[in-house]
Amino acid sequence: MNVWKFSIGDASFERSPGQGGEVFAGNVIDQRHGGPITIGYGRYGPNQSIAETLAVHDVIVVLEGRLSVTSSAGTVTAGPGEIVYMPKGEAVTIRSHEQGAITAYVTYPHWQEAHD
Repeated sequence: MNVWKFSIGDASFERSPGQGGEVFAGNVIDQRHGGPITIGYGRYGPNQSIAETLAVHDVIVVLEGRLSVTSSAGTVTAGPGEIVYMPKGEAVTIRSHEQGAITAYVTYPHWQEAHD
């Protein structure tokens, strides 16, 4: 496998599965590329919220804006340069704040396969 570099312009965004709000995901590496993880970018509109029980291990790196993630353990808020790890099986609510957010993410295994 080659070493690759990506920017947000490489992502083709789609609405997050099962969600109706302004939350979009754009994979740049996934099951079609032969590796064990999915890597991509997320885009959250202002004051959006999604709730799900995670089918994969999920890591979010906040690039712009702020996100709050609420689980049974409480709420964490992350801003630019901060990372949130959410383990598989955890029930979470992810909420963007008034400015929305841009994120990068890594999931294991591939989130699209887990949602099929």
